[in-house]
Amino acid sequence: MKPSLVLKMGQQLTMTPQLQQAIRLLQLSTLDLQQEIQEALESNPMLERQEEGDDFDNSDPLADGDELPNPGSQEVSFQDAAPTVETLEDGEWHERIPSELPVDTAWEDVYQTSASSLPSSDDDEWDFTSRTSAGESLQSHLLWQLNLAPMSDTDRLIATTIIDCIDNNGYLEESLEEILESFDPELDIELDEVEVVLHRIQQFEPAGVGARDLRECLTLQLRQLPADTPWLDEAKRLANDYLDLLGSRDYSQLMRRMKLKEDELRQVIELIQSLNPRPGSQIEASEPEYVVPDVVVRKHNDRWLVELNQEAVPRLRVNPHYAGFVRRADSSADNTFMRNQLQEARWFIKSLQSRNETLMKVATQIVEHQRGFLEYGEEAMKPLVLHDIAEAVGMHESTISRVTTQKFMHTPRGIYELKYFFSSHVSTSEGGECSSTAIRAIIKKLVAAENPKKPLSDSKIAGLLEAQGIQVARRTVAKYRESLGIAPSSERKRLM
Repeated sequence: MKPSLVLKMGQQLTMTPQLQQAIRLLQLSTLDLQQEIQEALESNPMLERQEEGDDFDNSDPLADGDELPNPGSQEVSFQDAAPTVETLEDGEWHERIPSELPVDTAWEDVYQTSASSLPSSDDDEWDFTSRTSAGESLQSHLLWQLNLAPMSDTDRLIATTIIDCIDNNGYLEESLEEILESFDPELDIELDEVEVVLHRIQQFEPAGVGARDLRECLTLQLRQLPADTPWLDEAKRLANDYLDLLGSRDYSQLMRRMKLKEDELRQVIELIQSLNPRPGSQIEASEPEYVVPDVVVRKHNDRWLVELNQEAVPRLRVNPHYAGFVRRADSSADNTFMRNQLQEARWFIKSLQSRNETLMKVATQIVEHQRGFLEYGEEAMKPLVLHDIAEAVGMHESTISRVTTQKFMHTPRGIYELKYFFSSHVSTSEGGECSSTAIRAIIKKLVAAENPKKPLSDSKIAGLLEAQGIQVARRTVAKYRESLGIAPSSERKRLM
């Protein structure tokens, strides 16, 4: 076989670095995008924020006739995520400080400080704790109370071990015998000592913490209620002796054994239901998560308007001062570095523009499809899949998936992730289609209006939906009910 030269022609899709950057920015959430922008500002001297009131400069020495994207338009506007801080005049920062000050002079009388910008302590809306405190775990909360309780060293060791065995719901995971075995035999600790210390911990906050089962948890909470609480004795008796009957909702047996009338038993059960079966959940250990909407939808003159959240992303531009240092014919290392940084800044701004334009197209089509939801609520939600939006905007379904992931829309009915507006469909008797989200809303409405003594079964709900022209199987109703967090009919039964 002789070697030969063959000429072939073909097409190949190449993922350039600029395209990779645009795709990566497209799938970032607003908070992640703000962090990405901050990192770009710190690493690229050619990028800078445009403050409020500054004229936007489109000039770019290396643009070759192309203008930078104009963020002033509604679709591609990049506004500061946080309120702009007005800078003071230079002369105000260079005041003459006297060499000697009167003893009654306050710091703020001479030095300018930003502390005055904080709300005063008399402001009812200012909550220092909610703005400065971090999440606290249940164990750290119990240890804090333990440090305030007078105990011997041995009892404090036992208490610390018990606290370590309490789960996030507030229940003691290990038995007292297992806890006793974990101690050094030389300490000569007895089981009675461990139980006494456990009773001390069970008096801590939140009420019911340290319980070994649900019965003990409810009893501990009832003991901490005022003695004059109505039906307190009956509630203690129910929690101690008849909790199984309450779980199975056998109200006739409860009335017979406790010798109570239906109205009296209802008030006792209401007192039991006011307690927290998971007391540890009151102590939130995780940090709060904030949602920044990317798109704002509002109604104006009977028309639904879609706008980008102009406070979500900072406004960026190329620094004209540094860009002016770039020389076209210079091939030195410094000039090459500045040229590359300028090119990266231009591509970064263009990627942000492309992200916002794509987001606006997708959000506008979603609002166009789901006007019924905006007007009438979940029951008017229409079936919608990624292919429908991709076909409308002329993009691939994978792009639509990236756009709708971790992106949120602020509507008059609340803040929803863009993926919320996509749902499968169920056929109707008239040949149409009904959204699964609308079916869930109807199921939720039917359960809310049911007779508490005779709750609707899944088969009955399927029959009611069929009467409305919606053909849904019983197992589908059960799946939708479970996704809504609604218990089965046997567990929803209660007294009036």
